[in-house]
Amino acid sequence: MSSFEAPKGTYDLIPPDSDTFNAVREALSAPLRRAGYGYIETPAFEHTGLFSRGVGESTDIVTKEMYAFTTKGGTDLALRPEGTASVLRAALQANLHRLGNLPVKLWYSGSYYRYERPQAGRYRQFSQVGAEAIGAEDPVLDAELIILAVDAYRSLGLRNFRLLLNSLGDQECRPAYRAALQDFLRGLDLDEDTRRRVDINPLRVLDDKREAVQKQLVGAPMMRDHLCEACKSYHEQVRELLTAAGADFEDDPKLVRGLDYYTRTTFEFVHDGLGSQSAVGGGGRYDGLSEMIGGPSLPSVGWALGVDRTVLALKAEGVELTPPARPDVFAVPLGDEARRVLFGAVTELRRAGVRADFAFGGKGLKNAMKSANRSGARFALVAGERDLAEGAVQLKDLGSGDQGPVALDALTTTIKEKLQ
Repeated sequence: MSSFEAPKGTYDLIPPDSDTFNAVREALSAPLRRAGYGYIETPAFEHTGLFSRGVGESTDIVTKEMYAFTTKGGTDLALRPEGTASVLRAALQANLHRLGNLPVKLWYSGSYYRYERPQAGRYRQFSQVGAEAIGAEDPVLDAELIILAVDAYRSLGLRNFRLLLNSLGDQECRPAYRAALQDFLRGLDLDEDTRRRVDINPLRVLDDKREAVQKQLVGAPMMRDHLCEACKSYHEQVRELLTAAGADFEDDPKLVRGLDYYTRTTFEFVHDGLGSQSAVGGGGRYDGLSEMIGGPSLPSVGWALGVDRTVLALKAEGVELTPPARPDVFAVPLGDEARRVLFGAVTELRRAGVRADFAFGGKGLKNAMKSANRSGARFALVAGERDLAEGAVQLKDLGSGDQGPVALDALTTTIKEKLQ
């Protein structure tokens, strides 16, 4: 055993759990690929200012949770706490928005980092699959992304997730609401940090999970009552499109989410089987983020779905994904010449699309056959000096026990026929 352990708030992803994680990543991204989203990968760290400007200086992510550091050269960097700002930065840097085909539709998968109190479903390094549609303001685009997420969850067999939906308005109607909310909040008994947040971004107070704060928010003004006609119409179109597509949702007027850049459509997926950390994913529209980080006006919308949280949700529902693929063939050589010949045969089988494994380490027949049975392989390929002298190997069906010789030069063809 090593004298070192994984850092607090992190974990090692090893088989067979890693097979489940890979299956979840594949399922979450598959609808995006079918809808024309291209893959993008960004650095694990960025300039700190990208997140303090984009995510918001009043958010817990920036003020308490971001892993920020200064390099030996004096550059302020931070491990990425979320994906949207990085993806938008990369799209702007590559001038993807100038190629004349908007929206730019991108998806990504990777690890993100926040210094949080570790607990079930909340880690300091976590995995997400995300999607961003950059450069278009269209309720159909908002609905598309939400429906793609719904379809991804359903494809995994999840049934007990809920979609929460809200609108946060825009630059036309939010200022008046902000003032009304600030007037209400300033009359409450709040701690110093929360009062400071009231001045910077009062909507963030609505997202406060503490019961003592939530009790005082009864009767607080809601954004839905202050939406301008354009935002009301936009939000209603999103709702109608979701309903027509069979994507059930619940209106949640207090839904804000933990980032400052959201405008208009905001949504979150929750699963009640996860306890207090019930969110499994979410997103929304962020029409002003490009300008915040020095770019042109590019109305955009996106989401991020938590791989870790989705795996926990699957466990809560008792959903088991398809087990990892077992080898079709397990080669058992008896002697040095057989090792050379069977390794060549295994290589040829793999190149022909057959899953094949090998008894490494010079094991004897008994131990090698135990390994073959434990592998879950369908066939064992056994060869010794006498078999090779006859230009053949023994093919054993590990299910029925039937065994017989197969000519070496017909091995790949024979095995593929039997597998079919």
